[in-house]
Amino acid sequence: MALLKIRKKGDPTLRARCRAVEKIDGRILTLLDDMAETMRKADGVGLAAPQVGVRRRVVVIETEDSGLIELINPEITAREGEQLEREGCLSIPDECGITRRPARVKVQALDRSGTMRTYEGEGLLARAFCHEIDHLDGKLYIDPDVLVRMVTDEDDE
Repeated sequence: MALLKIRKKGDPTLRARCRAVEKIDGRILTLLDDMAETMRKADGVGLAAPQVGVRRRVVVIETEDSGLIELINPEITAREGEQLEREGCLSIPDECGITRRPARVKVQALDRSGTMRTYEGEGLLARAFCHEIDHLDGKLYIDPDVLVRMVTDEDDE
């Protein structure tokens, strides 16, 4: 496994729509492994392929409750409720904002073996699903349709 370079705000790869994975081969499996290692090293909850310069529909997410989730060609199939919570991004370090996201989501995606799976998440996991899948469409949490307001360290005092 290898640590990958995380692209930062302003990199055009972050604004590109990603292509579907047509074949799950050794390159995709290595990408999944390297993305998980990179996400963990950066102390993140999720990482999408464009954040490491790869324009493919591949995501890894890991929360304390969910364990590692690997998503290939993910699609959100259901949204319910609303949450306004703090959100950050490994590609936008040292900034965070309050975002408007669904409280619960259902996602369909292929796993590393090519099996179609359905995942459900609420709270942090729902936010992570939405955040990372947005990356695959060239969207960032700072976009006006998601961001409610930016927050600063003073907001925590």
